[in-house]
Amino acid sequence: MRGTARGASFYTNGTVETKRPSLAAVLIALIPFAGMCFSVGLWDRAEPMIFGLPFNLAWLLGWIVVSSLCLVAAYRIESGKR
Repeated sequence: MRGTARGASFYTNGTVETKRPSLAAVLIALIPFAGMCFSVGLWDRAEPMIFGLPFNLAWLLGWIVVSSLCLVAAYRIESGKR
């Protein structure tokens, strides 16, 4: 039986229109990447302890929180661009 696939009604001719992200959103989204990857020399140690966690683990957990905030900021920049 031939028919339309589920969700196929959202596409008119098989193409999806996309927009390029703004430079500000891309730069904000790159902050956590740079912070976690290029700062290894700063946090590659076990002492001091922060809230009972080794410094390197606390550093990475902190960047998880900062990553969320950066992505929210990038989303707000892009959603306001419409």
